[in-house]
Amino acid sequence: MDQQQPTFDPVKFKETTRKQWDSAAEAWNRWGPLLSRWLGPATELMLDMTDVKRGSRVLDVAAGAGEQTLTAARRVGPEGYVLATDISAGILDFAASNAKLAGHGNIDTIVADGEMLGAISAAPFDAVISRVGLIYFPDQNKALGGMRDHLKPGGRVGAIVYSTADKNPFFSIPVGIIRRRAALPAPLPGQPGPFSLGDPTVLAKRLIDAGFRNVRIERIDAPVRLHSALECLQFEQESFGALHQMLAGLSAREQDDAWAEIEEALGQFERDGQFAGPCEMLVAAATR
Repeated sequence: MDQQQPTFDPVKFKETTRKQWDSAAEAWNRWGPLLSRWLGPATELMLDMTDVKRGSRVLDVAAGAGEQTLTAARRVGPEGYVLATDISAGILDFAASNAKLAGHGNIDTIVADGEMLGAISAAPFDAVISRVGLIYFPDQNKALGGMRDHLKPGGRVGAIVYSTADKNPFFSIPVGIIRRRAALPAPLPGQPGPFSLGDPTVLAKRLIDAGFRNVRIERIDAPVRLHSALECLQFEQESFGALHQMLAGLSAREQDDAWAEIEEALGQFERDGQFAGPCEMLVAAATR
């Protein structure tokens, strides 16, 4: 009798993801200055491509601690409005706090599953954005359909995703080392993950299948610049909850050994006392 193949459980995955971000929320917020330097240019390009300007209404899906939410709020000005949503209440608390500290009275936050945006009651938006969030939705088509439903006719959706694993060794190397050491199987069919939309053809098809038109996708070089491989390791240890989930089956000693191998491997990106981890992002936009 054939052993039944394991199947991907989207409900369990989503619950685990929510817990990971609740746990990593403080660290993700603390690393905000790095996120601004690292993802700032891609964020500005996404906002340009979705025509976010003074007076715009913007929905930010999977907003995290809201670094890009504040960037959008500065663009739209007091006449505009930004609604930030995330599945993690813990990380969204930081977004709300950061908005208040920055003096933005035009930002609201709502805890919401990115695949169930129909639960949000709001007037239509000029733009819906998602920075490094869409890749983790089990049903990306449903998420994009919900985003489309919240747009005005002619409104635009914008997303930032990692390109392929080979272009992102700062992240793919740690994932590969952990997968090997923990003897983890390859991702299951349909399983979301960091590189699930790395092929522009796949990303474009997702947008078209969700009813969007005028799809535009740009590549942007986004190296992770820090002082050392050790600092990059610290950033990923503190902020990338998925890595800890992958390591869960190993003993504390085995986990330490894995982290040590990761630091050594990342050392190849140190030059003259500085670290630059290769990273390439895709920035996509499309019209309702």
